[in-house]
Amino acid sequence: MGEVRKRLPLQCPACDSPLRVGRLFCEQCDTEVCGNFELPLLARLTEKEQLFIVDFIKSSGSLKDMAKNMGVSYPTVRNILDDLIDKLNKIE
Repeated sequence: MGEVRKRLPLQCPACDSPLRVGRLFCEQCDTEVCGNFELPLLARLTEKEQLFIVDFIKSSGSLKDMAKNMGVSYPTVRNILDDLIDKLNKIE
């Protein structure tokens, strides 16, 4: 059986508002940092969106290569990228 990976929740399970970071800790020395921090921009994306960005970088930004690897058309990959750009612009 594979290991179950816990994913960082991005939205409040009660009201669907964006979550923020409140506590970080070091497992090595038990230091804790508490406060009210925003998640980094890329961490606010879904896992699927983050994987798309990683694949984009690994393909040196070639949408043609990405389309081939994903088994979809170039316009489909272009649309995915455009949607992701729009989402990032709205988050900022």
